[in-house]
Amino acid sequence: MFRPLELFIGLRYTRAKRRNQFVSFISLSSILGIALGVTALITVLSVMNGFERELRDKILGMIAHATVEAREGGMEDWESVVERARAHPEVLGAAPYVSGEVMMTRGGQVSGGQLRGVLPDQEGDVSRVMEHIDGDAADALQPGEYNIILGWALARELGVRPGDRVTVVTPEARATVAGIVPRLKRFHVAGTFDVGMFEYDRGVALVHMDDAATIMRLGDGVSGVRLQFRDLMDAPWLAREVGRDLEGSGLRVRDWTQEHASFFRAVQTEKTVMFVILTLIIAVAAFNIVSTLVMVVNDKRSDIAILRTLGASPGTIMGVFMVQGTVIGVVGTILGVAGGVALALNVETIVPALESLLGIAFLAPDIYWLSDLPSDLRSQDVGRIAAVALVLALLATIYPAWRGARTEPAEALRYE
Repeated sequence: MFRPLELFIGLRYTRAKRRNQFVSFISLSSILGIALGVTALITVLSVMNGFERELRDKILGMIAHATVEAREGGMEDWESVVERARAHPEVLGAAPYVSGEVMMTRGGQVSGGQLRGVLPDQEGDVSRVMEHIDGDAADALQPGEYNIILGWALARELGVRPGDRVTVVTPEARATVAGIVPRLKRFHVAGTFDVGMFEYDRGVALVHMDDAATIMRLGDGVSGVRLQFRDLMDAPWLAREVGRDLEGSGLRVRDWTQEHASFFRAVQTEKTVMFVILTLIIAVAAFNIVSTLVMVVNDKRSDIAILRTLGASPGTIMGVFMVQGTVIGVVGTILGVAGGVALALNVETIVPALESLLGIAFLAPDIYWLSDLPSDLRSQDVGRIAAVALVLALLATIYPAWRGARTEPAEALRYE
């Protein structure tokens, strides 16, 4: 009458009120355990995806997709390098730069940092830092004016505001009749920028490329040329291709994955480890399914024996209990996916609300790379997590179902 029989009886057992209330409690705890594990796994992976995305975007907001540098000394013929690089169909922009480590002082405040010389009209082709400069301070970067734009955290460290002056001291010294003295130059603070990464906001200062080349004693040369590609994920092979075009000119090309390879590998490793650890929560809930079904089998042995006497095969009995265990896994997974998706989509709102309520900052900007908790929900992660939960729930039903299938028809007499 009922097809398929396994599905009908399995669902009937799931809906029925059990005499053993402890079995019902274990079933509920199994559902909640799977739901909690799936929710936690989706949320954590979404947050880690968000961290990776934000870090990549913010890092690449300050560095280019690839950098062309001279193997020794500065790059003199940088104009031809820019022209040849821009001729490549996948290169969107190319801009020269001068970079060096310096010390900045004002009054009694001293701080180290990186002095970066740029061409304001070309820097926007290779980075987004110009978009984060306050007001029209970028217009003040004119050759010979010796204006400087500081990261907001660096300006705070030095205690300066737009209109103040800072002294830049280079690591190179010069010999005078009074002895060896460091080379220094006073700059006028034109403004500040905020790229959202404390490392750069605290350690980078922008000046015009000609001013930086002057104090770094590069003459008409530059430190290198920065490149922007159509797709940043293609940077490794595009950098090699551009490098082959420049082969023989004493230059080398490095892409962003080489400069930050260890960092992004660490993020990927952490994601893998967190996936394994949080999957164990789901596995524990799956073991609860084993306990639930073992007790159900013991509770239904007379029913099993009667079904076997009426002609039900061992496979049919296994199917009944596998359906019951699978229903627990499916309900828990659906609840977990719903909770995980809802939490991942709203974590950027929930965390600031908690910080405001508790009066604490979970991610202090002077300690962590990011001060906000980002989230990037990906459908492939949700599908993979749901599949893992369902597979674990299905595997957990095999042993109890096999144990129930071993009940012989003669055992019906024992329960009569």
